[in-house]
Amino acid sequence: MSGSSPRPGSPFILLSAITVTIIILLCQILPVAASSFGETLNRRSLGLKKEKLSHFRFYWHDILSGRNPTAVRVARASTTNSSSTGFGLMFMIDDPLTVGPEVKSKLVGKAQGFYASASQQEVGLLMAMNFAFMEGKYNGSTITILGRNTVFSAVREMPVIGGSGLFRFARGYVQVKTHSFNFTSGDAVVEYNVFVLHY
Repeated sequence: MSGSSPRPGSPFILLSAITVTIIILLCQILPVAASSFGETLNRRSLGLKKEKLSHFRFYWHDILSGRNPTAVRVARASTTNSSSTGFGLMFMIDDPLTVGPEVKSKLVGKAQGFYASASQQEVGLLMAMNFAFMEGKYNGSTITILGRNTVFSAVREMPVIGGSGLFRFARGYVQVKTHSFNFTSGDAVVEYNVFVLHY
């Protein structure tokens, strides 16, 4: 009969019910899937247990002189030479980190990154570097420093902003004291005390 409505249980009604159900489910699932690029994790799922505080003490050797310098100038501003603070000067570094102040003492890692003169009023450096460790269980792990270093202050402090390997999720600070500085060559030996919270 033309114009008659479908009978209950007919394939048309069953197909329509399935289609409506699928559309409703898609309307609920798709917005969630589209916005779920991030999720909250339980830290234990990454093997993170109790946070601990570690202290490291070593010496940073910034060598500008000789045939194999560990700090090399990579940039300067047109006004750097007339600046009393060297404003605009930048060095790339691969400085040895040793257990004692002598450069031939035991090597525990390298400080890799850069520093730049970022103050017009005093010798203040912007320092960005990774302490890439090579010793014992810390071999292959890094601690990342980013901060301001007023080099003629007796003690300076810079933040630890992260790390890798054993120092994932690291945070803390470093205290820095100049051990020796050669005004002729620019070479420096600096004591670093690192206080870092990590898992």
